[in-house]
Amino acid sequence: MKKTAIVLLAALMSVSGYCQKIKGSDTVLPLSQREAEAYSAKGGKVSVNGGGSGVGISALISGSCDIAQSSRKMKFSEKKKLQQAGKQAKEVIIAYDAIAVIVNPANKVSKLTREQLEKIYTGKITNWKQVGGEDMKIVVYSRETSSGTYEFFKESVMKNKNYLPSALAMPATGAIIQSVKQTKGAIGYVGLAYLNKEVKALQVSYDGKNFVAPSVATAKNKTYPIVRPLMYYYEIKSEKKVRPFIDFVLSSEGQKIVSKVGYIPIK
Repeated sequence: MKKTAIVLLAALMSVSGYCQKIKGSDTVLPLSQREAEAYSAKGGKVSVNGGGSGVGISALISGSCDIAQSSRKMKFSEKKKLQQAGKQAKEVIIAYDAIAVIVNPANKVSKLTREQLEKIYTGKITNWKQVGGEDMKIVVYSRETSSGTYEFFKESVMKNKNYLPSALAMPATGAIIQSVKQTKGAIGYVGLAYLNKEVKALQVSYDGKNFVAPSVATAKNKTYPIVRPLMYYYEIKSEKKVRPFIDFVLSSEGQKIVSKVGYIPIK
């Protein structure tokens, strides 16, 4: 047995009676669930729940979870609340994700620029014919405000402009997939691991010239422009309890799971 495996096993045994609670990002959810299954097979105990990055960070502040899974950086206001609660959090990047912009498979549009996406999500473009598609109203879907994907999309794609008031906020990524699948004029955005054949991922360009489709390969070589880190946050005082699981996620076995789920390993 390799030395690293022995160390990991010893750490697992020392916390085997404790069930770690992970909560937060729906983007990170499928990854944490798979990691938890593999970790549990080695004797560890982990429970995983979604709800959005903001929900997870709030749970970390209140002490109702051990690890907050997040698809965005912790906000200044959240750090301040932690400080006020006498806590200090540590951030660990566990993987990277590409955000895919999706439409109904019947939609003839296959590519959009960042500027066009910004105009769609701020309400300046309202019909698909304005971007080379059919004469059909654009039905805009987004995540709700507690979602890290909502925040990152607003920052990276919309350059911090406000979402149009009529955007339909969905409580989970799966709900966006389902809505876009059922609505011909719909547009939405999801983490790469959620992509399936029921929706169509668009090619995106930030320079107006080079259009690239989202994939693990294009995220790795940085040709696809909408890529962000996925993180765990934990309280420094709880490091001994949570570190064995985090070390497992960062191990070669854990990073293979990252690839299997459909995200990008950190190494």
